[in-house]
Amino acid sequence: MYIKNFFIILIMKILNIILKIFNKKGGNFLGKLAFDWNPKIFKYFKVNCPVIAITATNGKTMTNNCITYTLKKAGFKVISNIEGNNMETGILSTILKNCTLTGKIKSDYIIFEVDESYVPVVFEDFRLDTLVILNFFRDQLDRNGEVESLIIRINNFLKTYTGNLVLNNDDPNVSRLGQANPSNSNIYYFSVDKYDFATENIKEVGEGKFCPFCKTRLEYKYYQYSHIGKFKCPKCNFGNNEIYKLATNINLKNKCFDIQDTTYNIKGNSIYLIYNYLAVITVCNLYNISAENIKNAISTFELNNGRLEELEINGFKTIINLAKNPTGSNVSLRILNEDKDIKELLFVLNDNKADGFDVSWIWDINFDNLTNVERIITSGTRAYDIAIRIKTSEYPVTKIEPYLDLKQAVEALYKTDTKKYIIANYTSLQPTRNEIKKFNISQK
Repeated sequence: MYIKNFFIILIMKILNIILKIFNKKGGNFLGKLAFDWNPKIFKYFKVNCPVIAITATNGKTMTNNCITYTLKKAGFKVISNIEGNNMETGILSTILKNCTLTGKIKSDYIIFEVDESYVPVVFEDFRLDTLVILNFFRDQLDRNGEVESLIIRINNFLKTYTGNLVLNNDDPNVSRLGQANPSNSNIYYFSVDKYDFATENIKEVGEGKFCPFCKTRLEYKYYQYSHIGKFKCPKCNFGNNEIYKLATNINLKNKCFDIQDTTYNIKGNSIYLIYNYLAVITVCNLYNISAENIKNAISTFELNNGRLEELEINGFKTIINLAKNPTGSNVSLRILNEDKDIKELLFVLNDNKADGFDVSWIWDINFDNLTNVERIITSGTRAYDIAIRIKTSEYPVTKIEPYLDLKQAVEALYKTDTKKYIIANYTSLQPTRNEIKKFNISQK
């Protein structure tokens, strides 16, 4: 098997050189070939540094890349799949590009964002020191199934896991996993204090309404968004955990928050970003990165890949965000509604394989009571589906414009002189981002 793995890696190295010659990144191509030849190849690699993994329905890319950025700014060598490719073949591609022919990986840290379904697959045979779990929502039902089935798979993996486990205490779907292995004492919960737009009643679709242990309905002091908030079980006290890191004094207008006596300044202004940054701070604290290094890195970090990215297009502020499920869409609409300026919205919806063919989730998006939204343009392969969904929310039909052609949609969007918001799902995000940039260049 040693000889076989040696030659697999050798061939992948050669293919990687060829890809570079043709200016191709390859995505998960190398990993797919190697995994097909030997599904147990993860056992072959030799790692002598901490391995950190981040998983979630929403926010894993930003959190992964920010941890990577912070550690690099602190002077460490880091290997990470910062371009995504978070299934087993994408992660394997990253490893193959950074290992020796004998399988040694030389780095100070290895950090991966991992698709929720693939945590047990990747780390059955590969070292894992710290696992971060941010949240669980319904996502791509035709691939993942219901949330509960996904949680059960990860819970079963965690029954024998004894490394660091960093959990969002404000998501009952995540917090419950701290009890998967009672013998694991390395559990670290983080939580975010109530912010200005939190509500007493749930405003969007949510999961995990009942205690997973005694089946009693959970009681909430407040909801931050969806089912994320301050909760507890009135019968068995589930949710009442010791908090390792608590974010307080949330100020989205000034883009900052506190942890104890330290104020952290950030680039974004969304409550779900606060949770991501808090996870970053928790992980970096576990590895003794100085508070000053963390503060400096977080204050300058920008994802800039369509995740809450702010651009100026044709002279107008444009905010573009990925939304691949109901919660992502509802969070994007919260951000839009919390902005009291007059604005227009472009919603782009595709149903390609990577998106999931089932787009029935759009009926869980809360389009009610949009604030100062003067017009909505829809596009993508399901432009008319999302237009009909918006119409049924009683938004004026005369202000809805569907375009199957993305270029036409972008041109129509910038016919008026107002701030723009763009929500795009998975395969539509980068084409939309590229199209608005092309439009911007054409206007100069």
